[in-house]
Amino acid sequence: MKVGIVRFAGTNCEQDVDSCYRELLGCETQYIWHRESSLPHVDLLVLPGGFSFGDYLRCGALARLSPIMSSVKEFAAGGGAVVGICNGFQILCEVGLLPGVLLQNESMKFVSRFVPVRVESSDSVLTFGVTKGTEFLVPIAHFDGRYFLSESELRELEAHDQVLLRYTCRDGFVPNGAVSNIAGVRNREGNVVGLMPHPERACESSLSLEGIGTSLCVELLRASIRWCEARADGSPMKSGLERSVYR
Repeated sequence: MKVGIVRFAGTNCEQDVDSCYRELLGCETQYIWHRESSLPHVDLLVLPGGFSFGDYLRCGALARLSPIMSSVKEFAAGGGAVVGICNGFQILCEVGLLPGVLLQNESMKFVSRFVPVRVESSDSVLTFGVTKGTEFLVPIAHFDGRYFLSESELRELEAHDQVLLRYTCRDGFVPNGAVSNIAGVRNREGNVVGLMPHPERACESSLSLEGIGTSLCVELLRASIRWCEARADGSPMKSGLERSVYR
């Protein structure tokens, strides 16, 4: 199992992603510079968090023009698994691989904290085998994390089970003002996902909030391995809806 980690000028979470997949999950990893025009052979692509190109113009707007993104789009179109975390999510929206856009937080402040989220779809590369409705704590750290799309687009998103994660803070509080409390989405096929939370930052107990949520954060990354293995074996990709790693 080989994981490609795409790096842009300003990416700063690539080592966290690398550590989780390589040291905790036993995968082979390879960094891919954004100026490359082709991809090496990989089973999974991850676009990590950070501030690509300093977030100039808007988050992800310049990164989408990088030479590597044409190959990322081709990889995704062929069914390849792609995960965008935080800035990676913003880039995937900018390039059109995921619907919607990420805007500045309603508070106009950078938000860094643990938040509760709930799994809304089990049919994706990042939730394959994870029970729908599972809730856990995960860290966020962003200034531009307010997911937005029109009401008609939201209805379409809901109709196709494309909401991946939702914030479930008490009293209806949403840390960034995201429409419908959305923390992450997937494409219709489920092979491309994006999320604002950082599960890679809480995969070890020493980095979590008193150990809470640790196993579930790492389980999301482990789910991406199961997805790729199932795809390679020709197994039904919707099997995550029928079985669960949590009983």
